[in-house]
Amino acid sequence: QVQLVESGGGLVQAGGSLRLSCAASGTIFTINDMGWYRQAPLKQRELVARITSGGTTNYADSVKGRFTISRDNAKNTVYLQMNSLKPEDTAVYYCNAQIRGSVTVPLISDYWGQGTQVTVSS
Repeated sequence: QVQLVESGGGLVQAGGSLRLSCAASGTIFTINDMGWYRQAPLKQRELVARITSGGTTNYADSVKGRFTISRDNAKNTVYLQMNSLKPEDTAVYYCNAQIRGSVTVPLISDYWGQGTQVTVSS
């Protein structure tokens, strides 16, 4: 069993900062890509940022220059540093990870966290 546990959401004023964390635990052999997605009310879930196991990153255009994704492979943890937050960043943020749980079975599965609310007031 694998779990992703997120933390760090909350309420912040426009222009402020928050740092999200997501730790993977359980039966883990390797973790490939990790990422953050978000879903605002009445909107589809969208990619915010992703990072490969080697550290290559990509970002949604709307957050480039403001958000930074990073990971600590030793801790199976991914972070999202969010600066210069805007009201339109308000959403539930979800962590995602592609995890291989077995040494002997080369199966990679997609896992999601439970989501953490980020609210940016104007």
